[in-house]
Amino acid sequence: MTKDQTGRLIGAAFGLVFVQANASALPTAVATPLRLLAIAAFLGVVVFGRRLGRAVPAAGTAVAPGAGVGFGRRYWYVVAAEVLGLAAGLLVISRVLHVPQAAVGWIAFVVGVHFFGLAVAWRRPALHVLAAGLTACGAAGLVLAALDAPVTAVRVTAGVLPGVLLLASVWRSGRRDPAASADRVPSGSRG
Repeated sequence: MTKDQTGRLIGAAFGLVFVQANASALPTAVATPLRLLAIAAFLGVVVFGRRLGRAVPAAGTAVAPGAGVGFGRRYWYVVAAEVLGLAAGLLVISRVLHVPQAAVGWIAFVVGVHFFGLAVAWRRPALHVLAAGLTACGAAGLVLAALDAPVTAVRVTAGVLPGVLLLASVWRSGRRDPAASADRVPSGSRG
C-alpha cells in the first residue's frame, strides 16, 4: 500500500467515525441509512483503495520533489499540533466552559485547521478546500453550541457533515481524472 493510499484510508476512517459518532442525534429512519452509506463508502475505499491513485504522469512531465503524500517530519509536526489543540480545547470546553455539546464543533474545527497544515506539508493545495469546509463546519458547530442550539443541529453541522466531506474527498481524490493524472506521482517514486 502506498503512502497516498494510506492517507486516503486514514481520511476515510475518520470520515466514518465522524458519521457513526454523530448520526445518533438524527431520527433512526435517517441515521441508519446514513451510517450504512458511510460504512459502504469506507469499505469501498478499503476494497478499491489499491486501484485508486495509480495514475502515472504524462511523458515528459516533471514531478516536483515531495509531491506525494509523505509521513515525514512535517506531517508529524502537524499531527502533534492537532493533538495539542484538541486536548487543550476539549479541556477548556469541559472543565472551564462546561459546554460539552461544543466538543464536536471543536474537533471538526481542529481537524479542518490541521488539513491546512497538511496542504502545505504535502504541497497539495487542493487540500485547502477540504480544510476550509471542515473548519467552517467546526466553527458553525461552535457557534450553534454557544447559542444553545439543539444538539441535533450541532452534531449534524459539526459531526455528520464533516464525515461526509471527508468520505467524499477521499472518493473524489481517488477517481481517475485524466487532467489530474499529470499531478500524481507514481507509487514507486515517493520518498
